[in-house]
Amino acid sequence: MKSLLEVLQKYAIEFSIAAVVLLLHFYNNAFTTYGMFRDELYYIACSNHLTWGYVDQPPLCAFILLISRTIFGESIFAIRLLPSFANAGSIFLAGVMTRMLGGGTLARTFVCIACAFAPGIIGISGIYSMNAFDILLWQVALYLFIRLITTQQPKYWYWIGFIVGIGLLNKTSMVWLATGIGVATLFTDQRRWLKSKYPWIAAATAFIIFLPYVMWNIQNNLAHLEFMRNASGIKYASQNQITFLTDLVMNNNPIALPLWLAGFWLLFKKGQKEFRAVGIAIATVLLILLVNGHSKGEYFGPAMLTLFGAGSIQWERWLQNRKPIGYSYSFVIMITGVMLLPFAMDILPVNQFVPYSQALGIGPKSNEGHEMKSLPQHYADRFGWKEFASDVAKAFKTLSPDEQKYTAIYVHNYGEAGAIDFYGAQYGLPKAFAGQNSYWLWGKERIEDSVSVLIAVGGEAHDYSDTFEVIEQVGIHSHSLAMIYENNLPIFICRKPKLKLKDVWHTTRFYI
Repeated sequence: MKSLLEVLQKYAIEFSIAAVVLLLHFYNNAFTTYGMFRDELYYIACSNHLTWGYVDQPPLCAFILLISRTIFGESIFAIRLLPSFANAGSIFLAGVMTRMLGGGTLARTFVCIACAFAPGIIGISGIYSMNAFDILLWQVALYLFIRLITTQQPKYWYWIGFIVGIGLLNKTSMVWLATGIGVATLFTDQRRWLKSKYPWIAAATAFIIFLPYVMWNIQNNLAHLEFMRNASGIKYASQNQITFLTDLVMNNNPIALPLWLAGFWLLFKKGQKEFRAVGIAIATVLLILLVNGHSKGEYFGPAMLTLFGAGSIQWERWLQNRKPIGYSYSFVIMITGVMLLPFAMDILPVNQFVPYSQALGIGPKSNEGHEMKSLPQHYADRFGWKEFASDVAKAFKTLSPDEQKYTAIYVHNYGEAGAIDFYGAQYGLPKAFAGQNSYWLWGKERIEDSVSVLIAVGGEAHDYSDTFEVIEQVGIHSHSLAMIYENNLPIFICRKPKLKLKDVWHTTRFYI
């Protein structure tokens, strides 16, 4: 008990601020007036199709979600529980690393507040996705790298290899950090390790852990590479270096810009040789994202926490005899973060959020180049899913019991398919078919020749005339708050197939 109290006392700042963020997540997820996010429905579907890979992601996130659903259930609070803990854990580790690098009380307060109130970090952790775990795993890997630098104990190479491997199984962007660590090792005095077996064992460990996903891709015609190519060329074609840097500033709280710029200063300034490797690793990640040309600002988020820590140390040194100024600056960062919080977390009901965003002059946006209405895409994509399943169910119920046995439901994207699979069970709906990402693979595996009726949502009647003789529109789905492309979707019942669905399924595939 005494040792626990000593730990709590030693890391009181980190624990306190992380706990506040955790409680904020708990409160919001328990009382939110918004629904499931589009991607959350897809992650749930992935967790129902466990395998070693998916078109758009490695398998770890789906495995974690299945365990979470089994233990905690399927409410919004339960689905988002583990990302909430991951966010709190990331903040705590950022404070710990700042302490390791020489930061005192002011620096630790600075970094924890900056991380807690960075809209991009807390917002991306407010829903279930691989991103919250990605941020946490980056902090663990960077913590181990700093321990390696400060202790020169080779055992940390083993742990770095293990965490990088686990991180790759969660999100392939972990390769950016692995590249950064490699470059930092090569171009600093840490290169002496390259003459030993340890970094090579670390690299081999990471690759072996990641190998199942590599093999899955080989077996599925390099599906993930096709997905990334399409995403860069189509989905994120509107992104460029300017939008990346702009998002980088906004996502991490504009008022905190001097803080993380000071982080670069500390990590690279003359006389700070012990920090140089960390700086090179982070700068390498930034360079990769800039060269890519279609990166989103959020991609740099996992590296930003360590950068905040370095900047906090530098500001603490600058304000060594004027600490009240430092605490005042951290307070301003917190207030600004609170003001921006409604744009990151769905804490305001729509009837309050819209006038609030208009008052601040921050209009709705989409990183994917979509036309917007009153809500930004990451909020609009939380509405209409229950109604979507209900509207499809109305069409399904018009069919005779015999027809229902041989009916398939076809929709146009994984959000719609996830809504049918998650909310449609209460109506007795069959699982949905869709051509997007892993839904195309699942459809390919289970499509049957016995299908004689198709409920198709979206598009035009002539889109289905090559496959069916009789096409009847029986309804329409719409929701005022959903994305424009999820509104006014006609619902068709298609009968008398001209072709077997199995024979035309290959035409529906799109990985994006």
